[in-house]
Amino acid sequence: MKLIDSEKRFLLPQGHTLFNNCHASSITTLPGGELLTAFFAGLREGERDVGIWLSRTENGIWQMPVRLLAEDGLACWNPVLHGAGDKVWLFYKVGASVHTWVTRWTVSSDLGRNWALPLALVPGDTLPRGPVRNKLIVLSNGEWIAPGSLETEAVWDCFVDISADLGRSWSKYDVPIDHRQHDTVANVDPWEGLAANALWETDVKRVFKWDGVIQPSLWESAPGRVHMLMRSTRGFIYRSDSSDYGRSWCPAYATALPNNNSGIDVVRLDDGGLVLAYNPVAGNWGRRYPISLGFSSDNGANWTKILDLETEEGEFSYPAIIADASRLHLTYTWNRKNIVYQQLPLA
Repeated sequence: MKLIDSEKRFLLPQGHTLFNNCHASSITTLPGGELLTAFFAGLREGERDVGIWLSRTENGIWQMPVRLLAEDGLACWNPVLHGAGDKVWLFYKVGASVHTWVTRWTVSSDLGRNWALPLALVPGDTLPRGPVRNKLIVLSNGEWIAPGSLETEAVWDCFVDISADLGRSWSKYDVPIDHRQHDTVANVDPWEGLAANALWETDVKRVFKWDGVIQPSLWESAPGRVHMLMRSTRGFIYRSDSSDYGRSWCPAYATALPNNNSGIDVVRLDDGGLVLAYNPVAGNWGRRYPISLGFSSDNGANWTKILDLETEEGEFSYPAIIADASRLHLTYTWNRKNIVYQQLPLA
């Protein structure tokens, strides 16, 4: 596969003063070929002034972002957009930290110009239900499946939430992982980058803080066959697979793809090919450059890096990627000061 590189566009003017810090964009298409993106921004991640901002294209030109949502005294995090016809759904997290955040959602019936009052996604549930960072997908049976994860002070774990009624109710299904399992890939120990944060218990290296997998990205390869790639603390992207529309999952296992414990996203093309946006860097809390695209023609068994989007030193992270019939649409964080958009025609 070949991609035609295109000029990156910043959503905000360089040197803007709208906010100090921004991160974690999401993007969706609108009817007529327009686009909508969301991200969180404020003083810095986790501060009480951080809200959800939106930007849209009009006649293909990105408009100045506007602040849509804020929660008095609590930070907002990780917006996720989902568009279908004239409707757009927006999911986001609210909380003092990733350990205590919960999920809100709101819907727009006019292409994201006006929004309903935000509500708890699953009333009464203190877990961060629904999509944690990456887009939900619509399965071949019409159900929505949202990639979720938990970030406790001890371990990180992934799950999916499934809705058969356009997001009004959800059922949660866990993804198993053995936190004592030390997979090896190509004779490299995925736990190597964790040595400084690990201790030994009965001859087993066990990480005692922030270990595991989070922020999955999903695709369906055939009816009912759903797959996910996950960010991990173990130096590699992890994977799990389901053959029953996401109700049960095999234990998460390491792939050969490097991961720096930062966000990834994958999209399935109409011909079955997969495009992955990621930092091709191994090691727990590794550097967040370069940011690149990889391609797989065999359902993720093998990958080839096809394009570097940013190669200079900096933070280029948390990509969001979607596709239409002829183009990829990609956004990512640019040094926490801006959001970059790139349109990549499929050659």
